[in-house]
Amino acid sequence: MNDGKKSFGEVNFGHAQLGDKRRTARLVRTADLMCRRPGGSLPQKLNAPKDLKAAYRLFDCDEVTHRSILRPHRQVTHEKMLSLGQPVLVVHDATELNYTNHRSLTKLGQIGSGHGRGYIAQNSLAVDPTTREAFGLCNQILHRRAKVRKGESTAQKRRRKSRESLLWLKGTADLPADWNIVDVCDQGADTFEFLEHEMKSGRRFVIRSAYNRAMLIGHDDDTKSALVRRHARSLEAAGHWTLQVSSKSEMKSKKRKGKKRLVKRIKREAKMAVSFGAVQIKPPKVKNGNFGSEPLPMWIVRVWEVDPPKGQERLEWFLLTNQPVETFEDAYQVVEWYECRWVIEEYHKGLKTGCKIESPQLTDEERLQPAIALLSIVTLTLLSLRDAGRRANAKKRKATDLIDKDYIEILSVWRHGKVKMDWTIHEFVWAMARLGGHQNRKSDHPPGWQILWRGWTDLQAMMCGADAAKQLRKCG
Repeated sequence: MNDGKKSFGEVNFGHAQLGDKRRTARLVRTADLMCRRPGGSLPQKLNAPKDLKAAYRLFDCDEVTHRSILRPHRQVTHEKMLSLGQPVLVVHDATELNYTNHRSLTKLGQIGSGHGRGYIAQNSLAVDPTTREAFGLCNQILHRRAKVRKGESTAQKRRRKSRESLLWLKGTADLPADWNIVDVCDQGADTFEFLEHEMKSGRRFVIRSAYNRAMLIGHDDDTKSALVRRHARSLEAAGHWTLQVSSKSEMKSKKRKGKKRLVKRIKREAKMAVSFGAVQIKPPKVKNGNFGSEPLPMWIVRVWEVDPPKGQERLEWFLLTNQPVETFEDAYQVVEWYECRWVIEEYHKGLKTGCKIESPQLTDEERLQPAIALLSIVTLTLLSLRDAGRRANAKKRKATDLIDKDYIEILSVWRHGKVKMDWTIHEFVWAMARLGGHQNRKSDHPPGWQILWRGWTDLQAMMCGADAAKQLRKCG
């Protein structure tokens, strides 16, 4: 996709150091081609044989690695973060990349229940909290889950460099020490080791609490001990608001580990409340990580549903933060920051469903890893497509500025029975939403991600059918 005078590839990879200017030029061209056809397999993204062969040769170079492809994009992202002069969220989370069917990749780690093979990809996504737009990948770590021998002691686990709890520290290691950068993490990041790391980082953080930790009330030296959740639930509500809750079905367990059961959430308008308080989190007695013995001063923010419908689980979150929280407005800002975490879940859908990151049939890790890095960055263009459809210029800007003409051709024929290459971005996005089930009525809300993903999936299937039809015509 092209946004402005420079193409996406030029902006993000124009300064890549790959040992040869021709390789950099090929990386730029490959990225731009993938942006215009982000869906499907590599042959579908690069449907000209010469471009596909050139990409394979590029990934086969020793200088072209996961790190060397990610580095120029990360630099551009960091520069933009610092230039905004306002809070920027870095949302961290992991997803599994499944390459079990790639039989030549024998050194990958276990995933899922242990029978699959692949990577745990720890991603760090830069998000503008005012628009909730993702504009860069700050980091990505491809982790192989280690085989741990039975009977590993706590001390042995603490010394093991491959433990997954370290991914949170590694994911934030190269971020600037800037107070305008806010690390946002889910419950997996709630380790005392990471909390201590974040307190020393020079950045702010919002981490969803996973444990009912021991703590001290307030930031004074002479204070009482308590447990985080019990104390938070004793605090009075500082304010209320309503939240539109979507329906959802998922397998959950009462504890972080244990037998899971199907939990169905109904669509509703929930009355929410928030409370907050100053606390000091005490270090755990069992030292599972490397950390000190001093308690960490921070704030606890509790968010909960006041009166959930009968038979429905109460919505409730406990958020730990070093952002000073003195008023309802302070607490609500922390909640809004945490709500932006859903963006990385949509990003992971884009990786797997939109860009088919698990599909490249590359025969060794040295070739697969740079392809993963490139596809991970190209996925950002799928997120930006929806955002572009909501911008003020969406009804004037041509769809061909962002998306390949083949997509426009097929979707416009489906929608209107004829090719309409003069479509605007707004018309393309709303037609894709219509394909996903959106009614396109004036009174309807703009299409959300769930609708757009359904439309995108169907559109990609139509593209595959069109490609197959072209091959049939060539075969006579």
